[in-house]
Amino acid sequence: MASTVSDRPGYGQLLRTPGAWTFLLPGFAARQPFAMLTIGIVLLVQHTTGSYGSAGAVAAVSGVSMALFAPQTGKLADRFGQRAVLLPGVLVHAASVSALTVLALADAPMWALFLAAVPTGASIPQVGPMVRARWAAVLGAAPGREASPLMSTAAAFESVTDEFTFVIGPVIATALCTSVHPAAGLIAEAALTLVGGLFFAAQRATQPAVRDTTSTGPQRHASALSVPGVRVLAVAFLGIGAVFGGMQVSLTAFAEEIGSPGANGLLYGIFAAGNMLAGIACGAIAWKTGPRRRLIAGYAALTLTASGLWAVHSVPLLAGLGLLVGLSIAPALISGYTLVEALVPGSARTEAFTWLTGAVALGQAAAVTVAGRLADAHGASTGFLVPLVGTALALVTLLALRSRLHPRASGRTVARGVRHRGPVTVD
Repeated sequence: MASTVSDRPGYGQLLRTPGAWTFLLPGFAARQPFAMLTIGIVLLVQHTTGSYGSAGAVAAVSGVSMALFAPQTGKLADRFGQRAVLLPGVLVHAASVSALTVLALADAPMWALFLAAVPTGASIPQVGPMVRARWAAVLGAAPGREASPLMSTAAAFESVTDEFTFVIGPVIATALCTSVHPAAGLIAEAALTLVGGLFFAAQRATQPAVRDTTSTGPQRHASALSVPGVRVLAVAFLGIGAVFGGMQVSLTAFAEEIGSPGANGLLYGIFAAGNMLAGIACGAIAWKTGPRRRLIAGYAALTLTASGLWAVHSVPLLAGLGLLVGLSIAPALISGYTLVEALVPGSARTEAFTWLTGAVALGQAAAVTVAGRLADAHGASTGFLVPLVGTALALVTLLALRSRLHPRASGRTVARGVRHRGPVTVD
């Protein structure tokens, strides 16, 4: 249950954390391009090839590449520092996006676009996970200790920021591609990544401490994925990715089926607004229940609301149900990210966040492909089965393996070479 308003750790208290603004503002600028990349690729490649299928395939390659390489980027950031990873990363990304843009405008064959999409996705700066790791560092979060009440607020704040990014990023990219030039969206994405990433990397004071690479013990090789709870959370976040991907494709197909393509923006906007509103509310509450129970409850609500999407055939009903689905996503996301603080040592925390972010991207890429094929073959309503199946499978996994979302007892190992003591509050 939630506490009263008077004792809740609000956003004002969070934003007064010393040093917070030094990484929040450049971090916000640096993460905008993440939401611009997919739509920028789709609009440019569709313009040059005349095929949405080809455009979606290139974008999917980029998304899968990001999902596979993001955890390795996080691991390197934990070991060598965020700055050491960001500086070359943003340069590689800007160069890769430029190459992809030039190839598309030159009518290069599809295999060349696919090849260029691989480093484009692999080099996407993982600014969101890095910001979350900085919050954990400045708030003094540590595995095995009771989490700071502000950690849940920080997780909610980041969830709202991510959702806001995914609302305005595609709008900016679409406006540039349609009113300036089809390549303008990708050019702006590369420029923002370069400038924002460099400014974010310059904020050294709030950078989490790097892993001790001089150690010869097992901690030197500790990985976030060696923590059982992280593997369970990754599966859960695959389901959340299935919701995002399935909703994007199925809402578009539904709007076209009813002869009102413009309804797609309205319906997805309502869905995104629900996510943002729930995120704001979650961060404004000091929860008495732990993140593990909140995660399971939120996921159960997400599965329940997603179960009715396939049966809805009117815009008002779909808008209302989409709002409920959006309201259910934020609690699950926020609880999952909050659990990381109790499960993972600081030396592997950025990597852990990138595993979750990568899982969302991978689930989204798979859902876009499956939902698109179902919608093409059997209509938009069948595409909505993808969010239902994805969340249901993830919920079953959470319930079956929920014990792994609890750190082991005091003094017990939770990751190779990492031990912790003290009270643990995750339920």
